[in-house]
Amino acid sequence: MLLKLCEIIVEQVKTMSTNLRSYSELITLPTFIERFNYLQCKELIGYETFGHDRYLNQSLYRSSEWRRFRRDIIIRDNGCDLGCDGYELYSRIIIHHINPLTVEDILNRSSKVFDPENVICTCLNTHQAIHFGDETILNLGPIERKKNDTCPWRHD
Repeated sequence: MLLKLCEIIVEQVKTMSTNLRSYSELITLPTFIERFNYLQCKELIGYETFGHDRYLNQSLYRSSEWRRFRRDIIIRDNGCDLGCDGYELYSRIIIHHINPLTVEDILNRSSKVFDPENVICTCLNTHQAIHFGDETILNLGPIERKKNDTCPWRHD
């Protein structure tokens, strides 16, 4: 019985460790859309992580320790959305945790909070698309225009 229980626990630990994603793995993906797909929180869409404990992550994000960490991550990613060259961010930069944080992570100062392997730069639209599964709000670059594509009565 004890042996069976140990086997179950080992299997669960293997499953948990394979579900963890990392920055090192992310940057091996060459395109923005591949990186977006890697980061999407499909199983957690709409999942509320902090609820009434929101003050905890807000106090974290206002700390001097976080501000220094955030600055270092922006430098590492060259201020680019998902760290992709050509996707420079000119507005507010959000530091996204690749593996979502929990209330316990913040209360216990988990290594996940300040781990450079667990974060990436994003803009607001990309961050919301990751969390809410809406690819339509991604900034994928300029739309390729064609002759008369804005004139419905003209066809060439």
